[in-house]
Amino acid sequence: MTETIESRLAAAGITLPAAAAPAANYVPFVMFGSSLQTSGQLPLEAGTVAVAGKLGMGVSLEDGQRAAKLCAVNILAQANAALGGDLTRIVRLLKLTVFVASAPDFTEQHKVANGASDFLVEILGDAGRHARSAVGVPALPLDAAVEIEALFEIR
Repeated sequence: MTETIESRLAAAGITLPAAAAPAANYVPFVMFGSSLQTSGQLPLEAGTVAVAGKLGMGVSLEDGQRAAKLCAVNILAQANAALGGDLTRIVRLLKLTVFVASAPDFTEQHKVANGASDFLVEILGDAGRHARSAVGVPALPLDAAVEIEALFEIR
């Protein structure tokens, strides 16, 4: 039996939440041609920011990785909404851009980003292998520790 994205999510104990509504004047995703671009997703859990603050200033690497994974869950929720509930339309995750709220001397943004990358490869399989940028920033909306946007190829 071939594994599906849904079966991998279930095996990981993940139920996709409803896609978060925009918090300002933007749309949560844009589809163009064979591409789907999500807006930045925060580490929301039950509608609130689950990991707030700055890495290297009170937020541990492990908490940052958890925040990145939550962002990835919310990215999949947005993709699910954009694709009418049909995640099988995902051909490939092309790129993640990971923003990490960081203390000035924190330099492990790439390790924080692995929280999302590892999860997305687990759930999407080879289609989840992607290019990535991980960038430290002084602050993020709602004091979130991490924000991530994604670009997918879709059918």
